[in-house]
Amino acid sequence: MTSTALPTTEDLRGRARTALERVGVSVPDGSGLIARTPITGDHLFELAAATPADAEDAIAASRAAFLTWRTTPAPRRGELVRRLGELLRDHKSDLADLITIEAGKIRSEALGEVQEMIDICDFAVGLSRQLYGRTIASERPGHRLAETWHPLGVVGVISAFNFPAAVWSWNTAVALACGDTVIWKPSDLTPLISLACDRLLARAAEDVGAPRDVHRLLLGDRAVGEKLVDDPRVALVSATGSTRMGREVGPRVAARFGRSLLELGGNNAAIVAPSADLDLAVQGIVFAAAGTAGQRCTTLRRLIVHRDIADTLIARLTAAYNKLPIGNPFDEDTLVGPLISPAALDTMQSALARVQAEGGKVLAGGNRRLAEALPRAAYAEPVIVRVDEQSEVVREETFAPILYVLTYDTLEEAIALHNDVPQGLSSSIFTRDQQEAELFLSAEGSDCGIANVNIGTSGAEIGGAFGGEKETGGGRESGSDSWRAYMRPATNTINYSSRLALAQNVSFL
Repeated sequence: MTSTALPTTEDLRGRARTALERVGVSVPDGSGLIARTPITGDHLFELAAATPADAEDAIAASRAAFLTWRTTPAPRRGELVRRLGELLRDHKSDLADLITIEAGKIRSEALGEVQEMIDICDFAVGLSRQLYGRTIASERPGHRLAETWHPLGVVGVISAFNFPAAVWSWNTAVALACGDTVIWKPSDLTPLISLACDRLLARAAEDVGAPRDVHRLLLGDRAVGEKLVDDPRVALVSATGSTRMGREVGPRVAARFGRSLLELGGNNAAIVAPSADLDLAVQGIVFAAAGTAGQRCTTLRRLIVHRDIADTLIARLTAAYNKLPIGNPFDEDTLVGPLISPAALDTMQSALARVQAEGGKVLAGGNRRLAEALPRAAYAEPVIVRVDEQSEVVREETFAPILYVLTYDTLEEAIALHNDVPQGLSSSIFTRDQQEAELFLSAEGSDCGIANVNIGTSGAEIGGAFGGEKETGGGRESGSDSWRAYMRPATNTINYSSRLALAQNVSFL
């Protein structure tokens, strides 16, 4: 069903301007970059686009700020992150408005994204007092061997439209606590939320006396991002986006011996075993597959169901899909907002045509909504497609709400199907059988960076490291010990004796 009437473009423009002004941003005049809303498909503002010269200035300023910031005690660096978290709390609703306007997320998901930003600030504040090294047993008498960690340098953050603020915060809060400075090149589809985040961090820096240039924002096109990728003064490039993008970024950064942290595509699957709690499974599957209009890297795209329960589960999923409210993401009853652009809808429809030509059967959804009223917007029904095999189109990531359903007879077969894709981000199994759950989590099970039991593939918490294997890029952001990506280790040997002893009993002089 379609939810209530949508706001006009003028309504959205006014709401965006109000949110920006509340966080301290005056919409800058300029040219070269369009702020657009997928809710109506229309333009909101035209902004000034950064140039390669602006990128050069940002890199030089960030490098200069790093030389001061790296010597600031880590707990004091944490004060900046703490203040940012306070400002995020104060402006949670404003930031959520901008996320909904620019990315089309429903209200609860937009608020959830801002909460994720607040949570990572809390995490990073604690981290600022826990950047632990270790003491290592030395083989030489009168010697101590130790490991220490030091700030890395300038971190370039290249982020995507679907989590336009949260992914920035994962990197920035941790990098700042670690003593790095940050240059942010966000998606050109979400410039307004980027301006708001940058301004709040600038306010936080003013409030605690941190250098303003610990963070710089570059709103621009591909050329600006390429400057970050290729400049040796940028110690780490953290890039979130498509596998295609990662294939370009990784080798270019490696060619100059820089570091890259890649968060790329996901083609996530859930296995549903015969013992599964189907009430739980239906809830988890529908959110993971249809939430954010299928535009999460952790979206559930493949469902691998035991043959004995397939018909029952599919019937329940089809009934749920047919009731999903689609439309105005500001409406509290809406569960599915727009795709980011008509181009995304074209990609979705192309994938559906391919899979149907291969014999796939559409069981629910797949139609465009609101095409006559909003021809420049892209609203679509999440779709369920039953397939007999894992063909090429099924093995690809289509960034849209398409759920392919396959069946299996043995768990070993299900795991083999699960792992037989190039991507390796998120995974799950629904089962009440402990043996099945433990096998799925073991080295013989899921080959993904995230493996869940009795929840869907999306909705990760910031306390755990986020990232995946294979064509997902191998990077890890956010929690656990992912902070080490933003620092450099040093091994220290201290001789407190009066004798020089060489390792491995080497004798010299």
